[in-house]
Amino acid sequence: MEIHEARTFLETHHRGILHTRRGDGSPQLSPVTVGVDEAGRAIISSRETAYKVRNLRRDPRASVVAFVDGFFGGWVQVDGSAEIVAMPAAMEPLVDYYRRLAGEHPDWDDYRAAMAAEQRVLIRIAIERASPTRSG
Repeated sequence: MEIHEARTFLETHHRGILHTRRGDGSPQLSPVTVGVDEAGRAIISSRETAYKVRNLRRDPRASVVAFVDGFFGGWVQVDGSAEIVAMPAAMEPLVDYYRRLAGEHPDWDDYRAAMAAEQRVLIRIAIERASPTRSG
């Protein structure tokens, strides 16, 4: 699968599993909502205090498997290096994330207040590889 095909899939299929690595190297998997930003990076909202964020700060290697809402059907895996965008720099990218995945929010002031209160961050993954390259 070409990276541009994986990005196209992520633009419309947002359910996924994020793989990070614990301190001992073992896998840590988290269900996430994933999208793609204007630079073509996979984007995920999380909390500053989440284990996945702590893991990525230590080891930025990340993989995401995204799949169709019904689970059975199409899917993609993307792998790459992650960066964490923390507050206050994360606020407008989080607004963009919401718009890309859900459209317009009924109250952006309320949304921004919630993002600050929840200590939200934006995880951005530079997609370096995409798969599958074949099925079956």
